[in-house]
Amino acid sequence: MHYRMNIGFDLDNVFISTPPFIPKEIIDKLYKKKDNGVLLYRIPSLPEQLFRRSTHMNLLRPAIKENLEFLKTITKKDNKLYLISSRFKFLEKRTRKIIKKYSLDKIFNEMYFNFGNTQPHIFKNEIIKKLDLDLYIDDDLSLIKHVAKDNTKTRFFWLNNNNQKQALSNNIFAIPSLSEIFEQTGIRNKESGIMEQ
Repeated sequence: MHYRMNIGFDLDNVFISTPPFIPKEIIDKLYKKKDNGVLLYRIPSLPEQLFRRSTHMNLLRPAIKENLEFLKTITKKDNKLYLISSRFKFLEKRTRKIIKKYSLDKIFNEMYFNFGNTQPHIFKNEIIKKLDLDLYIDDDLSLIKHVAKDNTKTRFFWLNNNNQKQALSNNIFAIPSLSEIFEQTGIRNKESGIMEQ
């Protein structure tokens, strides 16, 4: 069945790498905190902001080329592509530079950034609802689990580097690469034409 899909993507660890010398566990600790089991993200202190700005220089945030190439295989005439990043305001200048460097503004139909410093899971939940997304791809599983409860018609894909490929719930799927989405959805791509839903 051929129809237009609204597809949302996160930015970091989907299209832009994190610094190779900082383990993901440390990044999670810098970004997240738990308050009575509720998902919360930290807005860093000024010294942390200065450090994190330095780690967001283009040199330390190379593009994930195979994922950018993947976008070129999705036919934009049949699908709408959205970039949804929860980066905070203090990273706005760095973010705009990297968007320009990799011409992401020419790839996506629209881009949404969390420069108002809303909690990332709340920000993304609002945007996913507003856009009525069919699919959303992110590397943050705890965020996906949170927003998936509120968006039951959206299919969420957790892009992981553990080579996991499985259904985690009715609308959450673990995938090791973006190309797996073609196998599980009705996205039309340039090579295979119309795929069955």
